[in-house]
Amino acid sequence: MTPPADAMPADVSLARRYRRFSGARLAWIAALALALAAGFVLDVATGPSAFAFGDVVAGLLRPDVLPIDQRVILWEVRLPQAVMALLVGAALGLAGAEMQTALNNPLASPFTLGVSAAAAVGASVAIVGGLALPAFGENLAVPLGAFAGAAGATLLVQLLARRYGASVDTVVLFGIALLFCFEALLWLLQYVADSDSLQQIVFWTMGSLARAAWNKIAIVAAVLAPCCAWSLRNVWALTALRSGEDQARSFGIAVERLRLATLLRVSLSSAAALSFVGIIGFVGLVGPHIARLLVGEDHRHYLPASALAGALMLSLASTLSKTLIPGVVLPIGIITALVGVPMFMALVLGRRRRA
Repeated sequence: MTPPADAMPADVSLARRYRRFSGARLAWIAALALALAAGFVLDVATGPSAFAFGDVVAGLLRPDVLPIDQRVILWEVRLPQAVMALLVGAALGLAGAEMQTALNNPLASPFTLGVSAAAAVGASVAIVGGLALPAFGENLAVPLGAFAGAAGATLLVQLLARRYGASVDTVVLFGIALLFCFEALLWLLQYVADSDSLQQIVFWTMGSLARAAWNKIAIVAAVLAPCCAWSLRNVWALTALRSGEDQARSFGIAVERLRLATLLRVSLSSAAALSFVGIIGFVGLVGPHIARLLVGEDHRHYLPASALAGALMLSLASTLSKTLIPGVVLPIGIITALVGVPMFMALVLGRRRRA
């Protein structure tokens, strides 16, 4: 017979409660992973040519069982888009979680530092300038321009923060200033662009998975994997930072160095994700809030849950983009904005009621 908790030694009772607490968080992470797996299969099955769930699973495990036309649709069209949605959503969710911790701001996301606007400027310069860098059978000038713009904005913020102090307010203010600056440059490029270039710029800024391909997926995964490993190495320091800068410093953590390294890592992963799909909003903002509600602030659980929540959001948005208007695939950036706004408002109102 198990003795009551008040009859146990304090350390045994505390260890048991901690195991129960940790097990509940791991259960939520497992639930998110299962939901993501179901959303992924649903995304692959949805489209103008409908697939049964059984056909999708069979086609993934044994492609030879499908007719050649279904095999081509599944492996060359549906799967690249669905996998890209997972990677981009995970990158944005993880980036948003780290930014909200590093800047101690629940409204922080990859867009706070002007990363998205800078990526749009870089892509627009490549489009208006007609730059061509053929590789892998296609032009990579636009994604490379987007990555260069986002990375350049990050480096500029880092330099300014180092020069004038890497406090939270300093970094956020520099990011907001660069956001407006890059938006003005984007408007200027749209004004001088011809009709064809303007159409390409507008389509890119809406965000789309239509041009996903395996070679692009490999590039995003190659950037995201080391960024994730780097993030997981800093979970203890980020959890301590969430308790306050003074508390983190008392543990021997160099807060300014940690914040700058985190922002650099966030910008690399989000820039790589946005380079191939365009601007996608609210995933990096809402995903971390969902994860925080489910697993709390311990970054051992919070960071994986944020990545899973972001991937799930974008996977479901991809499904909605193909089903809202029959026969039309809407830009996924429109879907994330339309769905993200009410979700974020619901989260804010829910937190106010609980407070």
